[in-house]
Amino acid sequence: MNAIQHCRVSQKRWGGQPEDYYAIHDFIDCTKALCPDSRHRIFHTMWAVKHIIVPVFGHTLINSDGKSVDIKDMCERDHLLVDFHNKYIPTLGDFVAAIDDVDIKNLGQRIEKFHQDYIQDNQISALMLSPLSSTGQLKSLLITHNSWFMNDILPKIFHTNPVIADFDLSPSTFFNAMRFELWMDNAMSPPPSAQKLYQHRVHVR
Repeated sequence: MNAIQHCRVSQKRWGGQPEDYYAIHDFIDCTKALCPDSRHRIFHTMWAVKHIIVPVFGHTLINSDGKSVDIKDMCERDHLLVDFHNKYIPTLGDFVAAIDDVDIKNLGQRIEKFHQDYIQDNQISALMLSPLSSTGQLKSLLITHNSWFMNDILPKIFHTNPVIADFDLSPSTFFNAMRFELWMDNAMSPPPSAQKLYQHRVHVR
């Protein structure tokens, strides 16, 4: 679904006009500019809703009917679940598990060097390190330690200035290393985090 289709889902559920919701639904899919297939859906996770989308847009919005809409619930119900046929919401760990073992030689040093400019700011540093906290995988930090995250995402949350320089790490570093999995594309199969749930459903039937 494209952003305006998601907006119509939100309008039906919460009222108002489709345009009330466009900025948020469009932002959730902004990663399509980095990867045109369903591997781009790293914002289709509760990690992204909590750490990125809500900090950018706030906890609520007031639609054109004057109704307060919970942004977390709207993202979850009208975008994330919808794109996965209301079967599951993948975790960030699911996406990280699909990243083939990158050349981790010196990866920690490269990431640490990247992080040095932000380590004195506790809030920025915590956000940049949050994928590691969520997944326990060093390679997950490639999601937040790259030119796109520095120059597109951080300025939206913290109003930082863009950095004009050559970057050692870019979003292609992790997207090119990420396998395409069927669960990423319209719930054709369950992700690792939902496999036990699917097995339970099969047994119940």
